[in-house]
This record gives sequence, structure tokens and C-alpha cells, in this order.
Amino acid sequence: MAFQTFPQTQQSSDSPVLPGTWKLVPGRAITLEPREAGTLKVAHGQLWVTYEGPHEGALNESGDLFIGVGNEVVLRAGQRLVVEAWNDHAPSYFSWDPLPEPVRAPRMVRVMQPLADLRVALAMTARALGGLAAGLGGLALDLVTPRPRETCPAHGAAS
Repeated sequence: MAFQTFPQTQQSSDSPVLPGTWKLVPGRAITLEPREAGTLKVAHGQLWVTYEGPHEGALNESGDLFIGVGNEVVLRAGQRLVVEAWNDHAPSYFSWDPLPEPVRAPRMVRVMQPLADLRVALAMTARALGGLAAGLGGLALDLVTPRPRETCPAHGAAS
């Protein structure tokens, strides 16, 4: 991320330090223009942030926001944002975290799963058709083959 920094944004030994954050003293501003998308989150104090224009919409959509502890703004790569501490008596602290880039599956991976599903479906279809053919063949054989007459074991008479 490209920062336009001033000496007043550096950590000093005479004030408490919040690890993983940038310190911005009252009356100073910095311009952020990240090379990659990310989030700016307020860790302590309040910030006045101004998005670079032109701005569209109602007058209250001028690009100025006041954000406090726990609030965050998302910046796209190359988008400019001016950040200023909004407390006259104490510094504000903020963090910058790049957004994770979405993982894109290679094109072959997107084809392999449906292909595997189709292979399983075809195997199940073949097994079902084989079972159906065997069942129909057995039924046909039963219909054309005469049955032997059963005899009564006690009397030897045909039933």
C-alpha cells in the first residue's frame, strides 16, 4: 500500500502503542492509495475519511465519513482516501488489512467434478439396465418353459 506519511504518523515512545496499527495525531492527515483492495479499521479514537470524487447521489453522499472504534471502510485497489484524526486531544489509531483474493479454480477443475458425477451416473444406469434385462429374461424364460408337475411325496399323485 502506498502511504503519503508525515512524521507525526510514526509511533513515538512517549505515548502508548497499539501493535499492528498506525498512529495519526490530531491536525494531520494522510492519503491512502492502496495497490490492492483492503479494509481500514479504527482501533482507537475517531477518523474523518474522505473518498476521492467525483461523488454522485444526494448531498450527504459527498464522500466524507466519520468512523469510530470498530468501524471499517473498504478500499478498492487504486482508490484514494484521505484520513484525518477527528479528536483534538488524542491520536487515533487504525489498521490496514488487505482483502484476501478469491481463489479461482482452474477451468479443468470445474469440468472434472461434473465429469466424475456423469461417470458414476452412467455406471449406475448400466447396472440398473443389466438388472432389468436379467429380470425380464428370467420372466420370459419362466413363461416359455413348461413347468414340471409336482407330485405328492406321500401318495405319488400329480397335483
